[in-house]
Amino acid sequence: MRGRDLGIAVGSGTPGALNAITDVAGLRVGHTTIVEGDAVRTGVTVIFPHEGEPGLDPVFAGCHRLNGNGELTGLEWVRESGMLTSPVGLTNTHSVGVVRDALITAAVAKGADGAWHLPVVGETWDGVLNDINGMHVRPEHVFAAIERASGGPVAEGNVGSGTGMICHGFKGGIGTSSRVLPAEQGGYTVGVLVQANHGARVRLRVEGVPVGEELSAERIPLPGSERGPGSGSIIIVVATDAPLLPHQCDRLAQRAGLGVARTGGAGENGSGDIFLAFSTGNRGLVGERAVSVTMLANEEIDELFYAVIEATEEAILNAMLGAETLTGRGGATAYRLDPELLVDVMRR
Repeated sequence: MRGRDLGIAVGSGTPGALNAITDVAGLRVGHTTIVEGDAVRTGVTVIFPHEGEPGLDPVFAGCHRLNGNGELTGLEWVRESGMLTSPVGLTNTHSVGVVRDALITAAVAKGADGAWHLPVVGETWDGVLNDINGMHVRPEHVFAAIERASGGPVAEGNVGSGTGMICHGFKGGIGTSSRVLPAEQGGYTVGVLVQANHGARVRLRVEGVPVGEELSAERIPLPGSERGPGSGSIIIVVATDAPLLPHQCDRLAQRAGLGVARTGGAGENGSGDIFLAFSTGNRGLVGERAVSVTMLANEEIDELFYAVIEATEEAILNAMLGAETLTGRGGATAYRLDPELLVDVMRR
């Protein structure tokens, strides 16, 4: 179930064929979902920017921090070099290290055996539903996600790194969306993938409608939680085939925060809201003494901004609608955003 299945078309832009980050040609996504016993609810998601090995064929990239109570490793080198030199790994807060190390192992095995690697790995905290201190993510889970990475439709909700996540008091997780610009504006594609584990129920908005105020805890119970309302985090990955330079990727990443705001997110003190954007519009950036690149004129970038904002908003909605009600550690239960109730609120 996705927003458009319910007739909720966020914004005015046109989605790609899949309405997913994989509408950017060559981009691949892989998940490993780990559900064991009564308390293990976690996983790994891996995003490759193109069909090759990013350690050997990096792309321009940039980033933005809305609130920094979280982690996305490798960003110092992204800021310094303006390049993404690894796939992007996503997982839970306490498993960043194992995912990072496994990405290095996999890159070396594939021939990217240079002197150093600084993988980009992001996290959000799934400790309400998951035994996060049990360290259940292992290298083989990362390797499996890498092997499964492909183009095509992207599974959403309780999958991969989104398995144990909670969004605006509903079951959250992985969500994705895309926009394709008209030919006269370049025909570029923008795709967004979110790991949504943030927000307070009362603040949730869908296309401006105060859904969270209507769907109170009396109608859909809140999960038992050790965190306060609004705590949690969201990691957002933005991809485009528009020919952007690193500083323009920074600008795209920043606009993802406006999509978060449109759904009611506020970057609270206890939230880690960190965004990465990369462009596949320039390739072959290493191996030559001098490299020629193409840059989209800044005067033409606004349509990409709008695309990021809309796709982020829709990806967050899709994360909640794509999820299923899940019970985990200690009997805590996160309920999905019920589509029938959502449609009723939107209609009224």
